[in-house]
Amino acid sequence: MSILARATSIVGGTVALMRRIGAPRTQAMGGRPEIPEARKQGLMTLKLPAAEGWKNGRLPRCAPGLKVNAFAEGLQHPRWIEVLPTGDVLVAEARPEAGPPKSLMDHAAQVTMQRIKAVGPSANRVSLWRDADGDGVAEHREVFVENQRQPFGMAVVGETFYLGNTDGIVAFPFPPGTTRLDESAGRRLVEFKPGGHWTRSLIVSPDGSKIYAGVGSLTNIADEGMEVEEGRAAIWELDVASEEARIFATGLRNAVGTAFEPSTGALWTVVNERDGLGDETPPDYLTSVVDGGFYGWPYCYWDRIVDDRVPQDAEMVARAIKPDYALGGHTASLGLCWMPEGTLPGFGAGMVIGQHGSWNRSKLSGYKLLFVPFENGRPSETEPPRDILSGFLSDDEKLAYGRPVGVCLGPDGKSLLMADDVGDVIWRVTGA
Repeated sequence: MSILARATSIVGGTVALMRRIGAPRTQAMGGRPEIPEARKQGLMTLKLPAAEGWKNGRLPRCAPGLKVNAFAEGLQHPRWIEVLPTGDVLVAEARPEAGPPKSLMDHAAQVTMQRIKAVGPSANRVSLWRDADGDGVAEHREVFVENQRQPFGMAVVGETFYLGNTDGIVAFPFPPGTTRLDESAGRRLVEFKPGGHWTRSLIVSPDGSKIYAGVGSLTNIADEGMEVEEGRAAIWELDVASEEARIFATGLRNAVGTAFEPSTGALWTVVNERDGLGDETPPDYLTSVVDGGFYGWPYCYWDRIVDDRVPQDAEMVARAIKPDYALGGHTASLGLCWMPEGTLPGFGAGMVIGQHGSWNRSKLSGYKLLFVPFENGRPSETEPPRDILSGFLSDDEKLAYGRPVGVCLGPDGKSLLMADDVGDVIWRVTGA
């Protein structure tokens, strides 16, 4: 049997096994989630739909009172969005390229990811889009910067543009009116280890003095030891004035999107948790992040629940901070932005989350743009989360029309922009 056939057999076999076991009927969500007891998987569940894209006029499904249109189309795996002070919209186009598999299971995972275009040739660029006539559709497109190494997060402070490449933060001169960066002028300020969880999100503090960067782990549960995870599974802080960087918080397996809650000034992030313990165990989460905080990875999850697959450190487990809000198992919550009240009709203030969607559970989860309402600086305990956009999957879960990733407020302040890396489109959501 060929390697491809054996890998495909693993994918089908693990899904069939989980169907016999039975998936949890409810998702582990909210501040007090019901998390099933860990069920170790000899072979990790692998399940992904095939990439279909948007055809024959199909659109994502909107919440009542909203409408959606394509702001930009024809991109190459768009992942992250940044709106410039001018109103121009930047889109990072990148993805990981499959390297030599380390095991049969690794090969099976690559086969699964290739079905949905999650790995492959990378554009390695940032493109600039402009909606000059204000009709909600960008009619102008140009390359902003190219020949980067898996670019992702973007930030502007004064006349400097910061780009989160997988191997570090690069600073470029950015005088007023710039529409294309000089690649040769980039200076790498912070160095990150590439590989594994490759995205490097960036966000500027409200006072403009700091930049925070999410850096995910290399492996699932420090499978290759903690030495290779040094500087990873963390959020970094870069001081803009001194250009010195330090680790701000740790134990965050893959912290991607970040946002500031305005009434408290607290930094929040969404985190992708570990694999191989079941469909809902443990849940991905949304949490506030404090300076020096440790959030459990790899030793434990949620409220200090020990992962006995990992060599333990009791002192670190005792330090672990419980996350604020569970988002369901393996939802791959990546995008995050704060949405002020009044942005979309029918929605108050809260966090908007781009859930990229699972690849490692028997019944798919995520694949939506989710809203978590906030009250008094925290997720509401009385108002449940709501879908803003859904309909990214076929009913039989065999096809993916799109996968949500980065999300941000539109230039007009009355819309949301969301990157869809399977549909190769930037969606715009407004009131109907």
